Amino acid sequence: MTISDDNNKPVDDPKKILLVDDDPSVLSLLELFISSFGYESVSAEDGQQAINLLDSISFDIVISDVVMPEIDGMGLLSHIQKFYPNIDVIMATGYSDTISYTDVIKAGASDFIAKPFSRDELEAKLNRILREQKVIRELERLSTCDSLTSLYNRRYFDIKLWEEAHRAHRQEYPLFLAMVDVDRFKKYNDQFGHQAGDNVLQSIGRVISNTTRKNVDQNYRYGGDEFTIILPQTSMDQASQIAHRIVSSYRELRFGTTDLSIGLARFIRHGGKSWNDDISNLITRADKAMYQAKTSPDSQIIVDDE
Repeated sequence: MTISDDNNKPVDDPKKILLVDDDPSVLSLLELFISSFGYESVSAEDGQQAINLLDSISFDIVISDVVMPEIDGMGLLSHIQKFYPNIDVIMATGYSDTISYTDVIKAGASDFIAKPFSRDELEAKLNRILREQKVIRELERLSTCDSLTSLYNRRYFDIKLWEEAHRAHRQEYPLFLAMVDVDRFKKYNDQFGHQAGDNVLQSIGRVISNTTRKNVDQNYRYGGDEFTIILPQTSMDQASQIAHRIVSSYRELRFGTTDLSIGLARFIRHGGKSWNDDISNLITRADKAMYQAKTSPDSQIIVDDE
């Protein structure tokens, strides 16, 4: 897992690994090994407990036994493939188990380790996966970031809004979308030049990054002088407070007569409508609220409370 600094550039943090095994002695050994490698670990005694943890904690890798009661390792692997495709899985089996290396790789595991395994063997497998993750995530960053502001770009916004809407609905927490637009930006750009206009946009990117919640909110340049923020696990009051912080912080920079207008809308899952319809509805409502804010003489922030 990576976090981002104020400009959304990746910064390494301690790797977090989920350990799943119904044998307490194996779990204890794995915990000892993982700690000695300098990584963090969380343990689960079966597949169902692991699924519950995956819904509440972000993991980089899962190491799971194959044979377990209730939901076994292959069932857990299937769940991870469906809901957490970016998490790598190492499957561990005893020599007497009927599951083979080919079976688990075909099912989507990143690697396979046979019990009993050595510390060196486990460390080598983890290091290989983490090296590959680092390369992949750097390539993803380059393809999903806006080069001017270093925020995420419109393409990545479309992907992540879909994911966050599904997660919010599944876990039953509120999700808000903020649409941010720069007032009188064209006039400023025409008066002071494109380089000055770029400086405004870069400054907005920094303001948004510095005033939103680290590792929770997701910030994007939507296009031109428009920005979006995905605000998960947020009440209407919290979303409004974040929006007010953004506007207040931007005004302190004093870029001529420019200002910010922000529209906020809460995601609503309507029965009988498609996911595409509901996500489009969220964007439309936030966009309309933003334009209402631009034309309102009283407020720079409008909340769609449908």
